[in-house]
Amino acid sequence: MNRAARIGVLSISVAIFCYAGIGHVLGRTPDDKAYKSLTVFGEVLQKIQSDYVDEPNMHLVTAGSLHGLLESLDAESSYLTPREYSEYKQKLQNAGTGETGLNLSKRFGYIIVVSVLPDSPAEKAGVHSGDIFESVAGFTTRDMSVGQALNLLNGQAGSGVKVGVIRRGKAQPEEIDLVRQKLAMPKILAQKNDPDILVLRLASLEQGRAEEVRNKLIDADKQGIHKLILDLRECGRGPSSEAIAIGRLLIPSGTIATLRGQTVSAQVSAAEPSKVVWKNPVSVLIDGSTSGAAEVLASAIVANHRGDVVGERTFGQASDRKLITLDDGSALFLTVANYYKANGKSILEEGVEPSEVVRAVAEDDSDVGDEDAAAATTTKEPAAGPRPLSPEDPIFHKALELLKTPAKKAA
Repeated sequence: MNRAARIGVLSISVAIFCYAGIGHVLGRTPDDKAYKSLTVFGEVLQKIQSDYVDEPNMHLVTAGSLHGLLESLDAESSYLTPREYSEYKQKLQNAGTGETGLNLSKRFGYIIVVSVLPDSPAEKAGVHSGDIFESVAGFTTRDMSVGQALNLLNGQAGSGVKVGVIRRGKAQPEEIDLVRQKLAMPKILAQKNDPDILVLRLASLEQGRAEEVRNKLIDADKQGIHKLILDLRECGRGPSSEAIAIGRLLIPSGTIATLRGQTVSAQVSAAEPSKVVWKNPVSVLIDGSTSGAAEVLASAIVANHRGDVVGERTFGQASDRKLITLDDGSALFLTVANYYKANGKSILEEGVEPSEVVRAVAEDDSDVGDEDAAAATTTKEPAAGPRPLSPEDPIFHKALELLKTPAKKAA
């Protein structure tokens, strides 16, 4: 162990002990648990430095502990080292940066695909919602946060990145090449099913989506169409403000969304009768690939009994995150508030349960081992990719069946 390393660890430990001690003496908080945790952290660092079998790289040890700290909170919170955050900012500011079209989370210790944008590099390469990434760019995802994974997946448009994908029933990961590209906002796919039913498939809820939906609903009403299906499967992007705005087009009264956190005052978004443009029957399609803002919209429909929500439980990802930069150049993506359902449970905690549960057709898993089967059961995994809207699609079929029963009026 060299002298400089000893001095560095000693300095860190002294700083931690002093901070904890001063904070306790000054009574900065009625609860000294945080300061006790700091002293334990400092003690652990000292023991690692002095007693570990080999001389450790303390920079890696500290970064690893911070990654674990954030991951222990929830799957969406992430820590980026100074180098990672610098790369993130450069990619964000570079007009030539491309992406792969993936919405990710973490389950079973690995990065998992929640949804895939249509016509994206990921869809073209055959990546599906529910796929597990064993590696990204040659790095195992066992030690990787969602923020790190996205940082690695984004890069110069036209360049490639390899991912190791674990497929159901396969013992070894399959290596797939993704070619990054600039992505445009996916268009709303509109389909007329029967003369009286309009189907809108929303692949994202990015800025401006609510106005597009509003115009389509007004046109449909003028054409004499009186039934609506919103397909929110594979929808996992966009701000919750767009979900709330779409909810206000459909829901005449009640609460659309409730957001709150430890330092975020409760924000209740109520329905606004003057903004309603569609008073006819509605069915919403969801499954395990529905996440984020789309869950806020689905939850509002369920809570206000505005229509049938058909399919499977959503993934559970509706929350607000804040980017916090630190003095050493590192950064945190920290979940600061959650969206809550009418029963008081957060969407992040348990997803949105449909009012009409319909299972998507599952692949044959007869050759899946016990461990894989357990994972598949735990993962809210839909069928691979967006399904064609046809009677063979059981979720869509059920929504059609329900809409053809006597119409349900808004409250």
